[in-house]
Amino acid sequence: MAGPAAQSPMKLVALQLLLWHSALWTAQEATPLGPASSLPQSFLLKCLEQARKVQGDGTELQEKLVSECATYKMCHLEEMVLFRHSLGIPQVSLSSCSSQALQLTGCLRQLHSGLFLYQGLLQTLEGISPELAPTLDMLRLDIADFATTIWQQMEELGTAPALQPTRGATPALPSAFQRRVGGLLVASHLQSFLELVHRVLRHLAQP
Repeated sequence: MAGPAAQSPMKLVALQLLLWHSALWTAQEATPLGPASSLPQSFLLKCLEQARKVQGDGTELQEKLVSECATYKMCHLEEMVLFRHSLGIPQVSLSSCSSQALQLTGCLRQLHSGLFLYQGLLQTLEGISPELAPTLDMLRLDIADFATTIWQQMEELGTAPALQPTRGATPALPSAFQRRVGGLLVASHLQSFLELVHRVLRHLAQP
């Protein structure tokens, strides 16, 4: 039987596998893309740079949350499974980006809406811990910058909605435990969303 020292890394790996499994819905959406668009290369390259920055922030947050849970034994796997089903974190669709017939207007709006949604989800994690606050603040700031870039491009194309989107209801996370578990799930979903965003942007940037 494995001792405590061996069990801790095993639990850490199991927790990471659970988080990856929770985000499989995005990978399943990755259908072949349609023809590339004629969006400005400068815009697409800037978006790719911003997406990489957000992904790096998200990875840092996820690793810190996993480490905290393992260190303080706050996130038990059994509770994580139950919480994943009960929390109801909204999922972001990029159907207009990954369909055979690419809908450019719809794609940009879905990209913007997804980033806007994650801004709200991350806001619910406020106060999660003093150690995580700087990483969380940086992630929210970089997501806001990315969303602004996409909105400005929609305005240049004349396809921006008349009003900025309003944020719907976000999960309530009143306890420290719920914020940590919710943070892990949000970070995991955000990373999977960004993987699809990267795929879309790389395709659109093709000459």
